[in-house]
Amino acid sequence: MANGTIAFDTLSTSGQISGTAKSIDTDFLLNGSAKSWITFTSAATFVERDSFNVSSLADGDAGFGTATMTSAMSNIYHTVHSTSNDNNAHAGSGSHTTTNYQLFSKNSSHALTDATSQYGTVHGDLA
Repeated sequence: MANGTIAFDTLSTSGQISGTAKSIDTDFLLNGSAKSWITFTSAATFVERDSFNVSSLADGDAGFGTATMTSAMSNIYHTVHSTSNDNNAHAGSGSHTTTNYQLFSKNSSHALTDATSQYGTVHGDLA
């Protein structure tokens, strides 16, 4: 099977979608897509469940870890969002570099705590 290139600036539907925009600029798709995401548990040891553009997940301590991306971001000015589905666990992100981002969860007293499910995403430009 030969590989090739398809070049286009806009994706359009065949008219089967009603009530919504029927085309979208490909720059919007590229720039609006998450460049990295991860879902994991931080109970006892960090266990990665699934991810995209993550080469490793390091357990930093209770409720705190660092994800390392396979492909680097173009600069440190990208957004990292983190959340948890545990009651009283508030997830967030700490400092990050072009290849790492930190994820944490805290309880209602704002102390780091493990969570059964944590999620993280990164938006920005890849290098």
